[in-house]
Amino acid sequence: MSTDPFHNLDPAQSVKVLPRHLAGPGPASIHTAWPFPFDKDWTLHQPEEGTAIATSPCLRLWTSFTPQPDEPGKGTWTIGANRVPFGPVAWRITLDATTPIEPLLDLHTELLDLYLEDRYSDRDWLHEDATAPHEAYAPLFARGWSHSVKTDGTQTFLAPDGLGGVRHRYATTGSDGPTWRAWGGYPSEPHWQARFSFGTPTTLVAAFAASLISTEPVHRTAQDIPFHTRRHLYVAAPAPAKQTTGPLPVAPPPKGVRLGRSL
Repeated sequence: MSTDPFHNLDPAQSVKVLPRHLAGPGPASIHTAWPFPFDKDWTLHQPEEGTAIATSPCLRLWTSFTPQPDEPGKGTWTIGANRVPFGPVAWRITLDATTPIEPLLDLHTELLDLYLEDRYSDRDWLHEDATAPHEAYAPLFARGWSHSVKTDGTQTFLAPDGLGGVRHRYATTGSDGPTWRAWGGYPSEPHWQARFSFGTPTTLVAAFAASLISTEPVHRTAQDIPFHTRRHLYVAAPAPAKQTTGPLPVAPPPKGVRLGRSL
């Protein structure tokens, strides 16, 4: 008997699945990932081919998407912040294009909220975020993620299935290497990775992590779910009976995870 819960479904069949970190990217595009008000004051540069870029009115914050369909990660989402317009990058976030679209959207939504708070405040929220690191990783414990600490100054949180993780480099004296890293899939060959450089506001990491472990199911088509991890997914609602020859595993009723900066 196959352990693939989707083998009886039509490839185009839409299903709701959990956990998010194994669900695949979904309908990833700048239109689904960027909540910015382009009809007001944000600028969008979208060529027919190549990198699309969104820029804040203050010119200190930008995000981009570079498609690379022939590469394993299928491209790169990048968020960067400068202390002054066109100055050196103060911090950067990079995510593979194979990253699930839901935490990617929630990350950009939190980014917009942080920008607006920075814009209408006398405090530099883009560079002086006071969010404590535990606000990013404490919710992982509530979802059964394991925790290990190494003497090299890193701590790692692993999903119960062992196929997703968040690593925090808490002992750092410089800006080399990511302070936070998240991934989905086998650790040796992850399906996607996200890297948050030194100086990245922790509130952005917290928003991404909260969305990643959310128990709200995500919509996918059967053909878009990564093949090598699909047997670890739950179907959150049964597909129509005519689409399958047997019952599908149904996820237990989840407790909601509240997103946003109040975590």
